[in-house]
Amino acid sequence: QVQLVESGGGLVQPGGSLRLSCAASGLTLESYSMGWFRQAPGKEREEVLCISGLDGVTYYADSVKGRFTISRDNDKNTVYLEMDSLKPEDTAVYYCVADRRRIPTLRQLPRTECDHWGQGTQVSVSS
Repeated sequence: QVQLVESGGGLVQPGGSLRLSCAASGLTLESYSMGWFRQAPGKEREEVLCISGLDGVTYYADSVKGRFTISRDNDKNTVYLEMDSLKPEDTAVYYCVADRRRIPTLRQLPRTECDHWGQGTQVSVSS
């Protein structure tokens, strides 16, 4: 049974940093594209933030480019999201996803059509 468990969320001041982790079990990380999505309060649609493709390619949304960094440790079966220069508009529930498709397809999918996703972790950016 596949499980993705996010951790590391919390409350941080604007300009601060957080690192989210996604621990995967029941799958081999190197066989999957791994991504981070988020659902902001009051927004109907989730945002695809970044994807680490199974082919080594990485994608970042314009809204987080230069501030967020996705990385993976295949030996630990864990994916990370390093978030710097956080803004109040980064407040959201952050979800980790795993999917066997490549970035061009995965970018177009809603989270619930990905192969697997976690339960989410809340990130709040406020002074």
